Amino acid sequence: MKRFSRYDTSALEEAQFQPGSRGRVLKNLLGIQSKREMDRVEAREQLRALEDLVKIYSQTHRFNASDIRKIHKVWLGGVYAWAGQYRLINLSKGKFPFAAARHIPELMEDLGKGPLCKFTPCRYSSLDKIV
Repeated sequence: MKRFSRYDTSALEEAQFQPGSRGRVLKNLLGIQSKREMDRVEAREQLRALEDLVKIYSQTHRFNASDIRKIHKVWLGGVYAWAGQYRLINLSKGKFPFAAARHIPELMEDLGKGPLCKFTPCRYSSLDKIV
């Protein structure tokens, strides 16, 4: 495995773009170069994953951090090699930075022990209560 410095993320699969995509599509297992096509594939895979996930998790399931990783893998495992893994690079959209990669394992553990534990399984009787 190629070593990389703490500032150089170019060796990480999740930091690479698909050749021919002009830096608009992440490197993927399907060789997709078009952002529109990738958006369609991700949306299609999301619907497929929802169908699969309702067979995996019961209505009484209490979710945890591992489940979130599994859900991501079920959704995007056929598209990205890194699906279901915590990211190792920092991301932002516009001027909004997402959680720093080095904090994600701890934040996910907190999510599992806090809101996921408190609010799953979902026991609300009406959509109004959920919203």
